[in-house]
Amino acid sequence: MNFLFPDRSAKIPATATLILDGCAVEITVKVSARARSYRLTVPHHGSPVLTLPSTGRWPEAEGFLNRHRGWLAARIRRSAPRTAFSHGELVPLRGIAHRIHATGRLRGRVEAAEIEGEPALLVPGEAVHIPRRLTEWLKAEAQRDLAERSNIHAATLGVEVKSVAMRSQSTRWGSCSSTGRLNYNWRLVLAPPFVLDYVAAHEVAHLVHMNHSPSFWKAVTRALPDMERGKAWLKAHGKVLMGYGLDS
Repeated sequence: MNFLFPDRSAKIPATATLILDGCAVEITVKVSARARSYRLTVPHHGSPVLTLPSTGRWPEAEGFLNRHRGWLAARIRRSAPRTAFSHGELVPLRGIAHRIHATGRLRGRVEAAEIEGEPALLVPGEAVHIPRRLTEWLKAEAQRDLAERSNIHAATLGVEVKSVAMRSQSTRWGSCSSTGRLNYNWRLVLAPPFVLDYVAAHEVAHLVHMNHSPSFWKAVTRALPDMERGKAWLKAHGKVLMGYGLDS
């Protein structure tokens, strides 16, 4: 290889690995036609992402990645903890901490109850079934709350919501299509209700303005005058919220 003129035709891999603080860290590599430069991002949870512009070359991207080793290591050290759904773990529901209990019963559904004065979530089946069963129940609870609040905000803004669906995005709380289909992160049901209400108002307002212009924010405020409260909470605590329901 000519070291003065590195090989610019090197194939771009799907992943790359760096050793940071003595541990191997896998980085997802992707090419984006919208990217104007090399970019390294760390989502709330999941692998770091190295994005190349469509004109990018792997030797240049690799050099960029190596120059940002220190920054990446620091970001990973500051990442939020993961909280798996397991027996005895504390998990918030609508902003109130609940203790998870595996009931061992073969039948039944998840129930919110109280055990010795402490809020609890009773999950049927053995402990191994908790993650799936509790996640499904929380998705159903989130679906109900978000559909209700979305329809209320839609009526205020004079738009129509076609559908509301739950997703498990690692970096987003919601999305909206121009056809009126709304997607939300089910973990919003873990937050205080005013937070879920803010995200619902935010996404419904996109049915009026598909951007983040001043007119859009006026629409959010019209739907939810106290929207700054939920926005501030999510900015302060959203990263931790994203960690619930993930294996530690």
